[in-house]
This record gives sequence, structure tokens and C-alpha cells, in this order.
Amino acid sequence: MQLSKATKVTRVLNATAVGTTTVTGTAIDTSDYDGVVFIAQFGTITDGTPALKAQGGAQANGSDAADLAGTACTPALTDDNKAVVLDLYRPTQRYITPAIVRGGATGAVIDSVIAIQYGPRCKPTTNDATTVAVTEAWVSPALGAA
Repeated sequence: MQLSKATKVTRVLNATAVGTTTVTGTAIDTSDYDGVVFIAQFGTITDGTPALKAQGGAQANGSDAADLAGTACTPALTDDNKAVVLDLYRPTQRYITPAIVRGGATGAVIDSVIAIQYGPRCKPTTNDATTVAVTEAWVSPALGAA
């Protein structure tokens, strides 16, 4: 089965200008999936090394979200325009929320955070139509005009 039919993709955090505040994304419901991968894409990291971390809770709106131990992934100050990947397999909390902690005098630019839920109970999956415009899947495409 193609990966696009066995995962659900959701954009959980939009681009955020350089800053030092903590930015929290949208909570993901993991009840019908084995896990979720968060991919944070950074722009310029000026100082105050950012960290992508996961929070968990029982409320869909994330109001009871608390940090999940050991989940902070920290790129280096020299990791401008790179991604940070955080994979949570079988989390014990139903709703998982990504958060990016920024610090320093000027902080870091966040390009986006994407969530990929995997190991669905039912296949094929459907991407979140509010954050994913198009999904196409091809099997053995021939050479020619795209």
C-alpha cells in the first residue's frame, strides 16, 4: 500500500515570524492511529536555540496539555532552514500537541509544523482537507508530461 493511503497528513502550525515566544500547534487525535510524527521546519535561527516538544492530554482543545517527558528535540544554532522530526509511537495520551519553545534575544523563524499520523485502524486514510490542498498517488507512472 502506498504511504499516502496509510497515513494522515495535517498542517498543525503555520509560519511564524522570528520571535522568542513559545508557539503551540493544533492538537492531534491519536485514538485511531499507532503514532504521530511531527516535522518542524525552521527558517533562520538567530539565537536562543528552539526546541520542538510534544504535549499530551485528554482534551481535544489542548487545554490540559502537559509536556511529555524527554520529547524536546533541539537543533543547533547553525541548523538554519532544516527540519526537526519527533516521532511518538503509541502515546499514552489521546491528544498530542506540538509546541516550539524559542528563546534568546531574537529567537527563530518557524516555517511550519506538519503532523503525519500512521498505523491507522482503518485504511485508506483521508488527509485533513482544511490543511492539505491536494493528495495524488501514482503507481508506476510512465515517462511524459507531468
